[in-house]
Amino acid sequence: MALFAAVLGVVMIAVILWEVFETIILPRRVTRRFRFSRFLFRVGWVLWKAAVAELVPRRNRETWLSFYGPLSLIFLLSVWAGGLIFGFALLHSAAGLTVRGAVRAGFLTDVYFSGTTFFTLGLGDIVPGPGSGRFLSMAESGMGFGFLALVISYLPALNQSFARREVSISLLDARAGSPPSASEMLKRHSGEEGMVALREMLKEWERWSAELLEGHLSYPVLAYFRSQHDNQSWLGALTAVLDACALITAGLEGCGCEGQAGRTFAMARHAVVDLCLVFRRTPEDMQPDRLPPEKLSELRTALAVAGLTPGDWEAAVRKLEGLRRMYEPYVKALAGHFHISIPPWVPDGSMPDNWQVSAWGGGKERPWREHF
Repeated sequence: MALFAAVLGVVMIAVILWEVFETIILPRRVTRRFRFSRFLFRVGWVLWKAAVAELVPRRNRETWLSFYGPLSLIFLLSVWAGGLIFGFALLHSAAGLTVRGAVRAGFLTDVYFSGTTFFTLGLGDIVPGPGSGRFLSMAESGMGFGFLALVISYLPALNQSFARREVSISLLDARAGSPPSASEMLKRHSGEEGMVALREMLKEWERWSAELLEGHLSYPVLAYFRSQHDNQSWLGALTAVLDACALITAGLEGCGCEGQAGRTFAMARHAVVDLCLVFRRTPEDMQPDRLPPEKLSELRTALAVAGLTPGDWEAAVRKLEGLRRMYEPYVKALAGHFHISIPPWVPDGSMPDNWQVSAWGGGKERPWREHF
């Protein structure tokens, strides 16, 4: 039994340390089929979504869904720490302990001693046996100290990546509406000066898409962290930028940023495809169509108001259809998984931007209950 406990303890510790290495330290996507952390996030998310849909009123669901990212991260760290403590408890059980100078008092005592050693409490009411027991205690206390240091360094990096992601999403509010849409983005950047600003914005979003991809590959839990407003999301912003780039690339006249739009489209499309691989989402059918004939007519009118009508509308529509097939199936798969609404091509005009509202009423402002 002592040999079995020792082997089991070594296996548990090795598996958890490898998971910690892949999740916190390794700066690239892990391609093996099973990972405990990925399994925990996916299964936990499915259960959380189902519970929220069943138990929480519709107006509060987005708030409850936003709790999942931080809570799942805390739970994962707790599982790792508990697994390491339990694994070392098995090793201590095999090596033998001394309780106040007397005989061992059972496996629960081993777990207690392992926990106090892992968190470097140093209570002294239990001491390890001679030889291997003392070596294990020293190794566990060092590992516990290192684990806590990794967690302390991991959380700020996670928060910084989240903050960088959300800053650009917030900036998109006044530039593309709430929620953002391609037609609104182009309309608000009409004119020569606006086109220059649009070119610079698309350049920034090319970099943002790359940072989003790298951040979510390194820290997949970030994808479950939701934005501050219910009508904002990382996927919604990415979709609006893809829509705008697809429209420009399809052949809008008077834009002057086709080259940058093509580069931004390539990077943003790369991001949605790779994220589908990370979260094991299969591209879904584009039905119902996001751009049916009536919406296509509204889009044409909105572009005409902005002075951006294509020379050959029918050819532009056909090219736009081909570009949409390159990213919309992936966007739809991610939206279904993360329970995120895909923004429209043309806004309905009934909702003000987030910057136009406050909690105190007046003008276009909505009641305070919609903000808290």
